[in-house]
Order: sequence, then structure tokens, then C-alpha cells
Amino acid sequence: MLYYIIQTIAFQLFFLIVYDVFLKRETFFNWNRMYLLATAILSLILPFIKVSSFKTVVPQNYIISLPEVVLGQSSMNPNNTIALDAVTLEQNSMPIWELVFYIGLFIACGLFLFKLFKIVVLVIKNPKQSIGDIVLVELVNSNAAFSFFHYIFLGEKIKAEEKEAILKHELIHTKQKHTLDLLFFEVLRILFWFNPLVYMYQNRIRTLHEFIADANAVKHQDKNEYYQNLLSQVFETRNISFINTFFKQSLIKKRIVMLSKAKSKQIHLIKYALLIPLVFGMLVYTSAEAQEIIKNERNQEQVSTQDLTDKQLKEKFYKEILEMDKMDDSESEIITKYMSHSDKYIISKEEYYKNQMYYKFIFTYKNNIPEEKISKGLIKMTYDEYLEWKKSDEAKYDWENKKMDVMRLVVKDLDNITVEENEKYIKKEELFFNDKHYKEFVVTDGKDYKVIIKPSVSLSNHKPKEHVEVPFAVIEQVPVFPGCEGLPQNEQKKCISDKISKFVARKFNTDLATQLGLVGRQRINVIFKIDKEGNVTGIRSRAPHPDLEAEAIRVIKTLPKMTPGKHNGKHVIVPYSLPIIFQLQDKSALEETVVVGYGVNKGVNKGENISIIEDVEVPFAVIENVPVYPGCEDLVTNAEKKSCMSEKLSKFVIENFNTKKASEYGLQGRQRINVIFKIDKKGNIIGVRSRGPHPALEAEAIRVISSLPKIKPGMQKGKAVTVPYSLPIVFEVEDTQLLDEVAVVGYADDTLGGSTLPFAIVDKAPILPECKSLATEKEKRECTSTGIQKFINRNFNTDLAESLGLKGRQLINVVFKITKKGKIEIEKSRAPHPDLGAEAMRVIKSIPKLIPGKHNGKKVDVTYSIPIVFQVHK
Repeated sequence: MLYYIIQTIAFQLFFLIVYDVFLKRETFFNWNRMYLLATAILSLILPFIKVSSFKTVVPQNYIISLPEVVLGQSSMNPNNTIALDAVTLEQNSMPIWELVFYIGLFIACGLFLFKLFKIVVLVIKNPKQSIGDIVLVELVNSNAAFSFFHYIFLGEKIKAEEKEAILKHELIHTKQKHTLDLLFFEVLRILFWFNPLVYMYQNRIRTLHEFIADANAVKHQDKNEYYQNLLSQVFETRNISFINTFFKQSLIKKRIVMLSKAKSKQIHLIKYALLIPLVFGMLVYTSAEAQEIIKNERNQEQVSTQDLTDKQLKEKFYKEILEMDKMDDSESEIITKYMSHSDKYIISKEEYYKNQMYYKFIFTYKNNIPEEKISKGLIKMTYDEYLEWKKSDEAKYDWENKKMDVMRLVVKDLDNITVEENEKYIKKEELFFNDKHYKEFVVTDGKDYKVIIKPSVSLSNHKPKEHVEVPFAVIEQVPVFPGCEGLPQNEQKKCISDKISKFVARKFNTDLATQLGLVGRQRINVIFKIDKEGNVTGIRSRAPHPDLEAEAIRVIKTLPKMTPGKHNGKHVIVPYSLPIIFQLQDKSALEETVVVGYGVNKGVNKGENISIIEDVEVPFAVIENVPVYPGCEDLVTNAEKKSCMSEKLSKFVIENFNTKKASEYGLQGRQRINVIFKIDKKGNIIGVRSRGPHPALEAEAIRVISSLPKIKPGMQKGKAVTVPYSLPIVFEVEDTQLLDEVAVVGYADDTLGGSTLPFAIVDKAPILPECKSLATEKEKRECTSTGIQKFINRNFNTDLAESLGLKGRQLINVVFKITKKGKIEIEKSRAPHPDLGAEAMRVIKSIPKLIPGKHNGKKVDVTYSIPIVFQVHK
């Protein structure tokens, strides 16, 4: 409050200085009246206005808080301090200055009421006469003249010949409602009784009222006669600050001077423009000053929370969230305050418990989910347990791989990196500088951070255009692994995937992970290329341990020479991605080597003996008896139960996920959330974690998955086991938001009964004529997808991107519709340049006519989405 009062007084002082120096002597009386009223109001509201864009005028980085300086040496030994009884100092409930303020306010209010009472008495005691809207009050034994609202008071001693001119003068006051101006400043005098500037404001506005009335009165009377009338009076005035008096001795000289003054030139109106930079400067001041206030508030909050226990902290934050919700604050405001957006490896205790209480609010308060059904890490883990968990390999791996374009590494001590950590650092640094997708390399021990920013990459050493890499999914002739010669194109893709998987499974030393002390599920990601000579080059790997990375690189290097891939009749380089996943059991065995993106899933061979101990998690892909979702109990085979569970989970998420949250936070286009959870030995959902483009979407995904019904647990060797599960939730933010993929892709408003259906769920998808002869619906779909991809690849002008000056990876998304007549209709496209979008639409429009899709026996429009990705090299 004190700070507000000081700001208000300062602003009023500046406004009055401008008025007295530049405007006071001008004859623009009505403009001056507006100026005084407007600036008085502005001085009251400007301290509350904080323009966020002005905060950068005084950057916070320039406001440095220096540490305290202690001069001399303290004589107190901290180890020998004596514990004294606490002394409690009680503070007065109200500061002395506040007490003085209220006493002054009471007195000022009393004086105002007393003056008002005097006017009421004058109205009651003296004779009155109504003239239209005006009430004329004749003051007995007085020569005073003044007005108050529609009352005009005239002394009976005033000469009859002078009354007409005085009456005209006072009528101006009543018609222009000058009393309201004076009452406004009277209220300010009560609230700011200690502020002399308010009295100055009122004095100047009263003077202006007289100038306005005089200027109008002399239009109907000779000026000299009017002067003589003013000078010839025996002055008697009422000492009331909110009435307009005709005869006021201190004003008569000013009034005569102003009456004799020539009219101001219109060009002088430009002086009022001084108000613009003045107000602008005040806004900059209040907005920039807000930074220091916020900083002080945060410091006070930190002081107020540092002595609280964990339980008290949680109660405090939860209560604050509930209060914000009751005050109808938006969910985005609550998220901004209580969800950590920090990229730090270890967040503060306050941030941690704020996160916890936000999740508790979402689950227990908003969605009525019992606390016992919620994962411990979300709302129950203490901060000490969180810090302990952050030391684990799981936590480090999770943080290091959280951002796709940032290379990360967690070490124990940034100032004393171990030999093992240094080796890992060197490998990651090399990968960071060689992989253009990484922008930063961050190394941390949880307390300090080291950040390496990649310098701009020169394109002068790039290979010519004929060395462009062609993705495995769209290449015309895939590389041929020894033993796959002579097979059709589709079978060759499957063959090379199978051969590489078997080769890696046979050659990889799985005992290495056991020797390194690793347990549970291990994943190694390997990227390599098959060059134009058929050699394996450019091998890179990521793994939970450098030795596993080295082993993966060793195995891939020993792959035999292959027949290189061909595209447009020329040998090309083909990039390849291979995840190597295995479970450490009593007998270590590769359980999966999957070629990403090609639909080939190599599981554990039949009859392979994997020893499962009681607490080991068993992957969904290899478990003997999968968890059974309610409604899937009557199915017989494991495959049917797996398919049923996937469908039920997808349907549950589609029905319960609030897709409107994406548009609420300004997200557009395709949104993907990855959710990982476990079905424990009792069939409960535990360990729910999610990654998404916004914390609100992550929280929503966790909420939905946590509300899944109890599931019959999975069984391995006759015992109930915990089963990990991964679920991608993908949807497109359209005018009508709808989940478009939880194993289902689409954009229709009604995915079951509408006339437009997604390609993935329609009974019979549209197909190219050349795919009609294939036996199964699945083969026809795959044939059509491949055919459309090849058509686009053949016809798209990739030189266009280079001619437009675009560099690097280009992504174009096109959504189109295959109508009931089999024709292509473009719905929309997104591209980094309008010309690329136009080219994509041109190519897709030229796709030959298809056989239309059918659903429930009827022809339907089918929506299709396709990304076009290519690399621009120079």
C-alpha cells in the first residue's frame, strides 16, 4: 500500500508540472479540464498496470543481487554456540503509520460531512424558487453567490442589475456539472488527506471552472462592464471547497487577466501530446519495477517455505491449487504455477511438491480417482526418495534421452569426472558433433551444468546430389543380403530384416550385460548405412552402457557385404535403424531385434528357454499368457487376447481422452504422447509415465491410463508377473478434436457411422486397380500404400526445395480424401514453403483413380494422411 501511495504522488507531481509549465496559460479551458481529470484518474490506475512487453526495457539480468559482505572475523565458534530459550517478540497488529492514516481519513471524512451539512442547512433555512431544472436559493443578509449541483445561491444584498450576469455565470457551472469535478477531488482529499498535490489539483480545477463560466458569460455582456462588476463587490465567500463561488477575492485577478487574454492558437493544442510520452514512461517504470517486486515476493515465499516440513509444504501447495480453482482461474494458469517446465536434472523441493500436488488435484479432486490407485511416484514419493531415485541408472537414462535434439549426460561430480564417465563423454561428444540433429550437449551432476552449443555447420563439404540417401521404406530396389537373391521386392525387404536380426542375435555377446552388472530389459539403438558398394558404414549406437554400444558396433561391422540398393536406376546409400532389445534372465538371450518402421517383429524363437524369476518384468511380446482386459476373457488364443486387449485399450483412451486440451494450449497439427505403464501381479495399473508436447497433455494421458479398470494379470510359467506396456496416443488438432491414433488413425467426426472414414478402420479401404487381385484386405492396403508412396517419389520435383533456398530435412504433410467415386480431393497441406505445398498437392491430385472404399457394405469417402520427407543436400 505504501509503495502504491508513493507512486501515485510521484505521477501526480509530474502531471501537475506539465500542466503548470505548458498548459496553464492557454485558453483551451475545456481541454485543460479534461487533462486535470484524466491525469488524476491515471495517477490512481497506472501503478496497477504492468505491460509485459515493457519488462524487457530494464532486463532482469542487469539487476544483480550481490552477496552480503562480512567485515572482520566473527568471534563466535559455530560448534560452541549456546542454545538459549527462544524469545518471542510480539508485533503490534497495526503499524503506526497505518493508524495515523486511518485517523486522518476519519477526520477528513468528518470535515466533508460537516460542509455538506452546512449546504443542506442553507437550502432548508433560506427561501427557494424553482426555474425549470434550477433551484434558486436567496441567501438572507448576504452578498455571496455560488452554485452546487442544480442549486444556485444568490445573496439578497446583490444589486438587481448585477444578478442577471451572475445568474448566467452560475448557470454555466450547473449545466456543465462542475460540482461533480469538485466532489471527485473532494473524495481524493479524503483518501489522500496527507497529499498536498490533491489540494493543488482541486484548486486548479476550480480556477478553470471560473474561466469557463466567464468565457461563456461575456458572450452576452460587455467585457468592461463584466470587469467592473467583479471589482465593485464587497466580497463575502463561503469556505466550502466543493462549491463554485462567483465572488472569490483570490481568483478575481486571474479571471480578469484570462478574460483580457487573446485566444490561444490552434497549433498550441499539440502541447497535449506531451501526455503520450509521459504516460509511456510511467508504464515502462511500473512494468520494469514489477520485476523487482516479483523477485522480492519469490524471496519472501522461499523464506516462508524453507522452514516447513514436507507434509506442510504439500498441504500448503494443495490448498493454494484448490483456492485457485475456486476463484475460477484457468487450468493453464494453475499449470504455469504448479507444473515444473524446468529442464534441470534435479528440481527443487518446492517444484517437486508443486508437481505432486497438481497431479493429486487432477486425479483425486477433478477425476475422483482414489490415491491408492495412483502411481507412487506421482503423489506419494518423498523428496528424499526422489533424490535417491535420481541416482539410479533408470533416472539418468530417462533424462538423457528425453529431448531428441539435445545430447545429455549425467555424471556424479562435474569437477571430478571418472575415467568411465570421461570415455562416455568423449563418445557422446563425438556423436554430438557428427550428428546434425543435435543442437546442444548438456553435462550435469544435478547441481551444476556444462552446455556446449554446436557452431553453425558449413555446407561447402557436402557431397553432390547423386549421393543423396534414400530411405529403406521408399527405395525401388532394396539392398540384398546374401541368401535373399532372386526374391520379389516385398519379400526381399522382409528377408534382409530377418537375416540381419538373426545375424545380430547369433553374434551379440549377451553375457557382456551380465558382466557389467546390468539387469532387466536392455535396449541398444544402432544406426548404420549400406553404401553404394554394399559396405556397412556410418555405424552409431546408443545404449545404457558404453561397452554395450561398442559391442553393437562390433557386431554390425561384421555384417557381410551386400548388393547395394538402387533408385532411379542408380546405386544409392540406404540408411538403416536397428534396435537390439534383450532381457537379462538366468540365461541371457536376445528377445527382440526389430527393424524400425517395416512391420517385422522378431520375437523369441519357439522352444527357447527363458528363465523368469519372480520379480522380473516380462515383456508383453513374449509372455506366455498375456494380461486379460475385461471383456476378453472368453477368447482362446494368446494372439486373440493380445489383439482384444489392444483394441479395448485404444477404445478406452479414445472415449476418455480430452483432446480439447491441445487446442486450449495453442497446439496445432499432429500431437503424439508416449505413455509407459505396467500391469502388476495383481492386475493394477502402476508406474504410469508419459512424454508429450505439453505438461497438460502428459497429465491428461496419465489420468486416463490411471483410470483403466483392473485387468487379469499376465502369467509366466504358471506365476503372475508384472508386464510393461507402451502406448502411443496420437491425434490431429482439427476444428473437431478426435483421437486419430491409438492404433486408429483418422479425422472423421463420426468414426463409426459417418460418410467419411479413416483409412485405418474402414472395412474395405480404397485400393489401386493393380492391387485388386491380391487375396487379403491387409495385402491390398499395403499394396495401395506402397503404390501411392512410389507414385509420389517418382513424380515429386525434389529440385524445387533447393531452388527455393531450403536446406536440410524437409517435411510436408498432406491430408486428402478418396471419394466414393475413387477420385482424390485435397483437404489440406502443410509445408515449410507454399511452393512445396503446391507441388505436393499437384502430385497427389495426379494419382490415378482408385477403387473406392466401403464400410458396412456402402461406399464411403476415406481420409488419408501422408508425410513427404526428403533431404536437401548441396
